[in-house]
Amino acid sequence: MSQIDVNKLDEILTDHSYDPTLVIGIMQDIQKEYHYLPQDALSYVAKKLKISEAKIYGVATFYENFSLEPKGKYIIKVCDGTACHVRQSTPILEEIRNRLGVTAKNPTTPDMMFTVETVSCLGACGLAPVCTVNDHVHPSMTPEKARQMLDEIYEKEGLKK
Repeated sequence: MSQIDVNKLDEILTDHSYDPTLVIGIMQDIQKEYHYLPQDALSYVAKKLKISEAKIYGVATFYENFSLEPKGKYIIKVCDGTACHVRQSTPILEEIRNRLGVTAKNPTTPDMMFTVETVSCLGACGLAPVCTVNDHVHPSMTPEKARQMLDEIYEKEGLKK
C-alpha cells in the first residue's frame, strides 16, 4: 500500500458509513482524491466493506468514468461528439496532444502533469467545440485557444513550455 493514504480511505469509508451499497460513491471519492482507482485502494476497500475484489473491479470496469490507470494532475477532455466534431474538435485535440507529447495510446505525460482524453459528449453542444480541464469547461475552443490554455497551466505550475 505504498501510494495510498489509509487514513484518507478510512475517512471516505466513514463518510459513506462503510456501506457496501454505496460502493460507487466511495469509488468516486477515491478517484477524486487520486485521479484514478489505485489497485491497493480497491483491495483495501473490498476488505473493509467485506465484499469481493472481483465485485469492486466489476464496478470499476463497468462504468466508463472510472479509471484503473494513473492520470495526470490536469485531466483534459476534448469532446468529439457530433456538434464538436463538425466544428473542428480534431485539430484542437491534435494541437494539445502534439504540445504535450501524448497520444491516444499513451495519454498521460511522463511527469504525470497532464492526461488527454476524448469523450463522446460533454453536454455543452451549444458551446462547441468544447474541452474541459479538471471539469472546468472551455467553450468555443480553437487550436490557438488550446495553446493559450496550456500556457496558462504551464505558468501556474512554473513549468517550461
